[in-house]
Amino acid sequence: MADKTDETNNLNKSWGGRFSKKTDKLVRDFSASIDFDKHLAKKDIEGSIAHSSMLEKIGVLTVKEKTLIHDALAEIEASIFEQSFKWDKDLEDVHMNIEAALTNKIGEIGKKLHTARSRNDQVATDVRLWLKEKISNIELLLTYLRQQIVELSILEYKTIMPGFTHLQVAQPITFGHHLLAWNEMLKRDQERLSDCLKRVDYNPLGSAALAGTSFKIDREQTTNLLGFSKICANSIDAVSDRDFIIEFCSFSSICMMHLSRISEELIIWSSSQFAFVSLDDSFCTGSSIMPQKKNPDIPELVRGKTGRIYGQLMSVLTLMKSQPLAYNRDNQEDKEPLFDTVKTISQCLEIFGKLMGNIEVNRENMMKAANMGYSTATDLADYLVKKSIPFRDAHKIVGEIVNHASNKGCMLSDLKLETLKRYCEHITKDVFEILSVEGSVKSRNHLGGTAPDQVYEAGMRELKLIKEKITKS
Repeated sequence: MADKTDETNNLNKSWGGRFSKKTDKLVRDFSASIDFDKHLAKKDIEGSIAHSSMLEKIGVLTVKEKTLIHDALAEIEASIFEQSFKWDKDLEDVHMNIEAALTNKIGEIGKKLHTARSRNDQVATDVRLWLKEKISNIELLLTYLRQQIVELSILEYKTIMPGFTHLQVAQPITFGHHLLAWNEMLKRDQERLSDCLKRVDYNPLGSAALAGTSFKIDREQTTNLLGFSKICANSIDAVSDRDFIIEFCSFSSICMMHLSRISEELIIWSSSQFAFVSLDDSFCTGSSIMPQKKNPDIPELVRGKTGRIYGQLMSVLTLMKSQPLAYNRDNQEDKEPLFDTVKTISQCLEIFGKLMGNIEVNRENMMKAANMGYSTATDLADYLVKKSIPFRDAHKIVGEIVNHASNKGCMLSDLKLETLKRYCEHITKDVFEILSVEGSVKSRNHLGGTAPDQVYEAGMRELKLIKEKITKS
């Protein structure tokens, strides 16, 4: 039985001329994208303003008609901002809703706006404009997060902690050095994002449905008006390309993977078993049953949301994998994964930036842990190599010394010189300079090493570059 409301629906005025039957209500609801693509409204209006300016230049519109269109679009944008605009699902999408509102305001002149364009190049333009703006915002959030990390590394450039491999104590390092490793990860992410922007920053407007248009349009003008750097060179590719979305989702997945690794360390380090750091109370929650609990919810949620971002990347990859050229309706499904990815990574970066600025470091516990697990054993092996002992022999000797210390329940630095000499006669009293964790980190005094002087200089270099980036932006 037909829905009564459906019986009164008019055919879609944007394309209904070919059809003799109304769209089934179920089909209408299933295919409408207005519930989510209305987020593109501001960019859709920007594109229409640029397009109408170009149409006036080539003589399709008069100056008066262009002005009427611009003024009406400004009023529509204001009503959308004020949330008084009435979205109509029968009009399918953001483009037709705005065009219908324009025609209602200024009559037949509004119908001229769609000359020499299609919703295919229109939506491609809208998404690129929208993503360009979001990338700029995300880059600022990344820059701020890196600044918080680098500033903390400078404060903690002398703080000694254990470095881990296989989550086992490996060698002593400085906490500042570890923080700068986080910065390097995020720095590469920022470079990936900047590189991604280069491929987002192309203007598809003028490609129309897929073959271009017979009107003598000026694509350079719309490119300049919309702030694009380049023009899409092929009309077929312009309307069907979504790999710029895939690339952004790929950047987001890698960046979230890095945030998840950082989260994992913060979760471990803030546990009572490690107690290396304490997260600010305003970024933690408690338990409804255990009053002593202070849970690191923010790092846990970021770690959890990483899987969500991976899923969005796979969604868009799968969406595109079997599509023939050019545009297909499948591409309607690119927006929700993109919108969610942008929202999620933006939230994660913003809250992480604030979290990193409110971390309390327990230097005493870090130092205590660095003195466990025979973390200076490699230094002792290097010491023997410098005494002209082949490394493999040195490795065996130190392994025997570590076994002895483990049986005695003491640290390497607690062993007496006579004991050490029983394993290798080349050991002299200067060995105790490198058996301490302080001596160990100090000895790694080279570019990229963990020595405090190197960490401080590296941190100051990075901070200078970050502040220069902030000034330019």
